[in-house]
Amino acid sequence: MDNMLLICRGLCASAGEKAILHDVDFEMRSGEAHVLMGPNGAGKSTFGHVIMGDPAFQVTGGSIVFDGIDIVGLSTDKRSKAGLFLSFQAPVEIPGVPLRSFLRAMVDAHGLKMKNKEFKGRIKELSAELDMNPAYLDRELGVGFSGGEKKKVEMLQLLLLRPKLAILDETDSGLDVDALSVVSRGMELYRQECGGTLLVITHNTRILERLTVDRAHVMVAGHIVDEGPASLIDEIDAQGFERYETAGLAIEGK
Repeated sequence: MDNMLLICRGLCASAGEKAILHDVDFEMRSGEAHVLMGPNGAGKSTFGHVIMGDPAFQVTGGSIVFDGIDIVGLSTDKRSKAGLFLSFQAPVEIPGVPLRSFLRAMVDAHGLKMKNKEFKGRIKELSAELDMNPAYLDRELGVGFSGGEKKKVEMLQLLLLRPKLAILDETDSGLDVDALSVVSRGMELYRQECGGTLLVITHNTRILERLTVDRAHVMVAGHIVDEGPASLIDEIDAQGFERYETAGLAIEGK
C-alpha cells in the first residue's frame, strides 16, 4: 500500500432506506489527482459526502481507510481535523458571521498555529491569488455573494487548511468562465504549494482542462463501472455516458 492515502473496499451506503452506493472499491495515493465522473444521479456526490461523514448518509457495508485509519466511525469534524476537505455544490450562507472571523475560527479549530499578523498576511495574499475583493472578508459569510465568489471562498478555505485530501463536489456548477479560471487556479495552488491530493467529482470535463489527472473513474447507479488513465476523460468527451448507463442498468437488474 505504498503511499496509499484513501482506500474504500466494498463500500455500500444509503440515505434512509434508499441504497445509493453498492460495493464501491476505490483507492488513491498521496499527491495524485483523480476524477470521478458519471451522469446526474449516479451517486458521485453521495460518495464524496460519505467519505466526509455526512450524517445524511449511512454506511451499510465495507470500509473507508484514510491515511491508514478506518474512519467509518469518525464524526465529520474529526475527519476534517484528520485532513479531509469537502467543497459543496451549494456553499452555505451564515448571516451575522463575517468571513474573516469564520476563517480565523476555522484555522484555530484545526489546531493550526498561526499568529494574527501571519493570518492577516496569508488571507491577503491568497485573496490576491484568487482575484477576490478583500472587502468580502468583512462581509457576512456567503450572504449576497455570487456563485463565483462563494467558490473563491471555498478555495481560500482549502489553501488555508492545506488538507491531505480535497474532495471538490461539482465545484464548476453554475460558474462563468472567469470564476472557473479562478477555481482552476486554486486547484493548481493546492497541488503546487501543499502537495495536495485531489478528488474532483463532476459530470462536465471543462474544469479538468488545466488539471493534470492521474486517474479517472466512472460511476453509474452507485457502481464504479470503469476506471483508467486520463485518456478515459477524452473518450467520455467524445462518446458520453450512454454505454456506461446501459451497463449500469444491467447491473441494477441482476
